[in-house]
Amino acid sequence: MGFDELKDKAKDMLGKHGDKADQAVDRAGQIADERTGGKHTEHIDKAEEKAKEGLRNFGNQQ
Repeated sequence: MGFDELKDKAKDMLGKHGDKADQAVDRAGQIADERTGGKHTEHIDKAEEKAKEGLRNFGNQQ
């Protein structure tokens, strides 16, 4: 399977399961926040939003 096929498969999966990807990003942020003792919550929240935005943009590419 070539790169383009993998990319298309990833886009298809994001289109079908974007909510699960968002949940995974949220969970990763929660774990990072817990491990840093809440010292970087603001930065982690911003990173979560950027990651979700990037996933949505990737999933919507033609």
